[in-house]
Amino acid sequence: HAGAARNAVDCALWDLEARRAGKRVWELAGLDAPKPEVTAYTLSLDEPAAMEAQAAKNAWRPLLKIKLGTPDDMPRLEAVRRGAPASKIIVDANEGWSAEVYADLAPHLVRLGVALVEQPLPAGLDEALIGMERPVPVCADESCHDRASLPGLKGKYDVVNIKLDKTGGLTEALELRKAALAEGYRVMVGCMVGSSLAMAPAVLVAQGAMITDLDGPLLLGRDRDAALHYDEAGVHPSSAALWG
Repeated sequence: HAGAARNAVDCALWDLEARRAGKRVWELAGLDAPKPEVTAYTLSLDEPAAMEAQAAKNAWRPLLKIKLGTPDDMPRLEAVRRGAPASKIIVDANEGWSAEVYADLAPHLVRLGVALVEQPLPAGLDEALIGMERPVPVCADESCHDRASLPGLKGKYDVVNIKLDKTGGLTEALELRKAALAEGYRVMVGCMVGSSLAMAPAVLVAQGAMITDLDGPLLLGRDRDAALHYDEAGVHPSSAALWG
């Protein structure tokens, strides 16, 4: 079944095929040579003062992701904007809002320059998004796993968050990206907390995405050898020594 275990096997088989062929995975997949992609950096849910301090410490980053999902998120959001006045902000509500809370917050998201809100309502209750005004693009995360999810997203979401641990690997992730773009969705590519090896295949999927959120290794105390390179240009494609 699609999930983290199949993702590991699928990506290992892509790597094996590339090594046998003496090519890179992007060549085998018929993709253009990958380039760096600016990635979000995640600020954990905390009290407003602590989140403002986190934001100020990372205000040099071009894109910050805020974990929210409580009825009292407005002070947190305002605190982060104070701490990082120039950064683009995206919000991940983690299914934590009701339709009423989201409707109340939506105008303030625009006022504070939020570029995207991720999964504001629980996946099983997101029918409430149909017909609701969406002044900021709304992204499906828990509501989108693979191509079979797409029919259930119509009228609710503007963006889909592709994570290889949800699709079950690079193979389905590439197919989901192609199908989502064909249906008029924009694409975000996200991750669970993981090492550079977990992020490397997702960098290929993230090429040209609206939002890239592949900061997993930056949240670890120790990464793998031949780790991905992160700098002001974002996350760089992997070396062959790491994957692909």
